[in-house]
Amino acid sequence: MSTNTTKTRPLYRVLFAPITGQDDQGKDQCGNAREIGAVWPRKGKPGGILRLDIVPANLDRGVILLAPLDNGDQA
Repeated sequence: MSTNTTKTRPLYRVLFAPITGQDDQGKDQCGNAREIGAVWPRKGKPGGILRLDIVPANLDRGVILLAPLDNGDQA
């Protein structure tokens, strides 16, 4: 039985911003980013585990962003 009461927190929030159009110079413009998951640390190993709660239908037409958790963020 483990007596460790500390909870593991994600390393990053995973966000997705869909491409909504192009600007005057032909560069893609992104819409509002929405949280779709998190990256969790691996126990005793480097790297992280990506967990998606939502998989956007238009995943091929957007940008995935990783945002580090601030102290006030909730998982």
